[in-house]
Amino acid sequence: MSRMRGGRFRPGVREGMRSGGDITMMHGGLWRQLDGLDPADVARRSACAHLPGGFRFDVFLLGRCHEVDVPARSILPVVGASEACRPAGYLEQLCILAYLIHSRDEPPVGRLVSAEELPGGQFFFRGPHTLPTARLVEKFGEEPVRLQEAAVSLKGRRLAFGDSSVEIPALARVPLTFVVWAGNEEFPARASVLFDGTADRQLPLDALMALVELTVKALAG
Repeated sequence: MSRMRGGRFRPGVREGMRSGGDITMMHGGLWRQLDGLDPADVARRSACAHLPGGFRFDVFLLGRCHEVDVPARSILPVVGASEACRPAGYLEQLCILAYLIHSRDEPPVGRLVSAEELPGGQFFFRGPHTLPTARLVEKFGEEPVRLQEAAVSLKGRRLAFGDSSVEIPALARVPLTFVVWAGNEEFPARASVLFDGTADRQLPLDALMALVELTVKALAG
């Protein structure tokens, strides 16, 4: 059965698991880690809402609320009654579960760093883990202002870096900053991704990479 709360549609567990069970099995280790944690502590550390009636949370990922039901191994977006609902995908589940497990009760410090400046980042963010800045250049290099337009639906705020820049609150304690420079006669267009100095303490690097991938996809399509 479906559930309603506050005018929002929340599909029942069985509805979500029919199409998301395989993904849930792939993240079995993360679910088991989360199982062993104290729900109140998880909510405090992650700045997420601990829902009444069990080991459940509301987690905002890229501006959309997801209900996490730990005993049911279910992560479902909260949608309007007229919207279709699909269980969170592989990367969404990875980001949300890793965040609930690893996050610390530390607000962002506002000090921006590159991926290479994060502990271990100079070795991790290479090859298949190279940040997808080329996609940002392809989408926004000729019209950087479109980056700011694309960020509106993700609750982004404009910054003053480059020719266009935005900060996206990808998770409650993990803002991501995107900067685009338009090309000219001397230099081609370029883009960069910057992190708050606390990012590596909120997410492991693989989950941080997944979060960047999801955010770039949401921005650039």
